[in-house]
Amino acid sequence: MPDQTTMESTHNPARNRPSLLKLILRKAVVVVIVTVVFGWLYSWASPWAYASRQPAGFAYGMLHGAMMPLSLPSLVLGRDVTIYAPDNCGRLYKIGYICGVNICGIIFIGPIFWRPRGARG
Repeated sequence: MPDQTTMESTHNPARNRPSLLKLILRKAVVVVIVTVVFGWLYSWASPWAYASRQPAGFAYGMLHGAMMPLSLPSLVLGRDVTIYAPDNCGRLYKIGYICGVNICGIIFIGPIFWRPRGARG
Protein backbone atom coordinates (compact mmCIF):
# COMPACT_ATOMS: atom_id res chain seq x y z
CA MET A 1 0.00 0.00 0.00
CA PRO A 2 1.53 3.38 -1.03
CA ASP A 3 2.11 5.91 1.68
CA GLN A 4 0.17 9.20 1.90
CA THR A 5 3.03 11.50 0.78
CA THR A 6 3.57 9.58 -2.48
CA MET A 7 -0.10 9.82 -3.45
CA GLU A 8 -0.25 13.56 -2.73
CA SER A 9 2.82 14.36 -4.82
CA THR A 10 1.67 12.39 -7.89
CA HIS A 11 -1.92 13.66 -7.85
CA ASN A 12 -1.71 17.44 -7.63
CA PRO A 13 -4.83 19.03 -9.25
CA ALA A 14 -3.23 22.50 -9.28
CA ARG A 15 -0.52 21.20 -11.60
CA ASN A 16 -3.14 20.20 -14.22
CA ARG A 17 -4.79 23.66 -14.37
CA PRO A 18 -3.41 26.21 -16.84
CA SER A 19 -1.83 29.30 -15.35
CA LEU A 20 -3.88 32.49 -15.05
CA LEU A 21 -1.74 34.21 -17.68
CA LYS A 22 -2.33 31.41 -20.21
CA LEU A 23 -6.05 31.52 -19.52
CA ILE A 24 -6.20 35.30 -20.02
CA LEU A 25 -4.14 35.09 -23.22
CA ARG A 26 -6.31 32.29 -24.60
CA LYS A 27 -9.49 34.28 -23.90
CA ALA A 28 -7.96 37.43 -25.45
CA VAL A 29 -7.09 35.51 -28.62
CA VAL A 30 -10.65 34.15 -28.82
CA VAL A 31 -12.09 37.67 -28.39
CA VAL A 32 -9.84 39.03 -31.15
CA ILE A 33 -10.78 36.20 -33.52
CA VAL A 34 -14.51 36.59 -32.83
CA THR A 35 -14.22 40.37 -33.28
CA VAL A 36 -12.48 40.00 -36.65
CA VAL A 37 -15.03 37.41 -37.83
CA PHE A 38 -17.99 39.58 -36.70
CA GLY A 39 -16.49 42.64 -38.38
CA TRP A 40 -15.95 40.70 -41.60
CA LEU A 41 -19.49 39.27 -41.50
CA TYR A 42 -20.98 42.71 -40.95
CA SER A 43 -18.99 44.32 -43.75
CA TRP A 44 -20.01 41.46 -46.07
CA ALA A 45 -23.74 41.52 -45.20
CA SER A 46 -24.26 45.25 -44.70
CA PRO A 47 -24.37 46.35 -48.38
CA TRP A 48 -27.21 44.02 -49.32
CA ALA A 49 -29.07 44.36 -46.00
CA TYR A 50 -29.34 48.16 -46.23
CA ALA A 51 -29.59 48.54 -50.02
CA SER A 52 -33.40 48.64 -50.20
CA ARG A 53 -34.85 51.61 -52.11
CA GLN A 54 -38.21 51.33 -50.35
CA PRO A 55 -39.04 51.97 -46.67
CA ALA A 56 -37.86 49.08 -44.52
CA GLY A 57 -40.61 47.03 -42.90
CA PHE A 58 -40.86 44.38 -40.20
CA ALA A 59 -38.64 41.79 -41.96
CA TYR A 60 -35.84 44.28 -42.57
CA GLY A 61 -36.25 45.47 -38.98
CA MET A 62 -35.62 41.92 -37.76
CA LEU A 63 -32.60 41.57 -40.06
CA HIS A 64 -31.14 44.92 -38.99
CA GLY A 65 -31.78 44.13 -35.32
CA ALA A 66 -30.07 40.76 -35.62
CA MET A 67 -27.10 42.38 -37.36
CA MET A 68 -26.76 45.23 -34.86
CA PRO A 69 -24.55 43.31 -32.37
CA LEU A 70 -22.21 42.42 -35.25
CA SER A 71 -21.63 46.11 -35.86
CA LEU A 72 -20.04 46.69 -32.44
CA PRO A 73 -16.44 45.83 -33.48
CA SER A 74 -16.64 48.21 -36.45
CA LEU A 75 -18.05 51.00 -34.30
CA VAL A 76 -15.40 50.50 -31.62
CA LEU A 77 -12.65 50.66 -34.24
CA GLY A 78 -13.96 54.02 -35.48
CA ARG A 79 -15.96 53.09 -38.57
CA ASP A 80 -19.32 54.85 -38.86
CA VAL A 81 -21.48 51.91 -39.95
CA THR A 82 -25.24 51.78 -40.40
CA ILE A 83 -27.18 49.99 -37.65
CA TYR A 84 -30.74 50.89 -38.68
CA ALA A 85 -32.59 52.05 -41.78
CA PRO A 86 -33.45 55.74 -41.52
CA ASP A 87 -36.06 55.24 -44.24
CA ASN A 88 -38.42 52.83 -42.49
CA CYS A 89 -42.15 52.31 -42.15
CA GLY A 90 -42.23 53.31 -38.47
CA ARG A 91 -43.67 51.21 -35.68
CA LEU A 92 -43.55 47.85 -37.51
CA TYR A 93 -39.87 48.37 -38.39
CA LYS A 94 -39.07 49.23 -34.78
CA ILE A 95 -40.93 46.16 -33.48
CA GLY A 96 -39.02 44.00 -35.97
CA TYR A 97 -35.74 45.62 -34.91
CA ILE A 98 -36.41 44.87 -31.24
CA CYS A 99 -37.39 41.27 -32.08
CA GLY A 100 -34.20 40.84 -34.14
CA VAL A 101 -31.98 42.12 -31.33
CA ASN A 102 -33.68 39.86 -28.79
CA ILE A 103 -33.61 36.75 -30.99
CA CYS A 104 -29.91 37.36 -31.69
CA GLY A 105 -29.31 37.69 -27.95
CA ILE A 106 -31.19 34.48 -27.17
CA ILE A 107 -29.22 32.55 -29.80
CA PHE A 108 -25.74 33.89 -28.99
CA ILE A 109 -25.91 34.94 -25.32
CA GLY A 110 -28.57 32.54 -24.02
CA PRO A 111 -26.40 29.40 -24.16
CA ILE A 112 -23.96 31.03 -21.72
CA PHE A 113 -26.62 30.84 -19.03
CA TRP A 114 -27.95 27.37 -19.94
CA ARG A 115 -27.13 24.56 -17.55
CA PRO A 116 -28.13 20.91 -17.72
CA ARG A 117 -30.89 19.97 -15.26
CA GLY A 118 -28.58 18.08 -12.91
CA ALA A 119 -26.03 20.90 -12.72
CA ARG A 120 -28.33 23.52 -11.22
CA GLY A 121 -27.49 24.53 -7.73
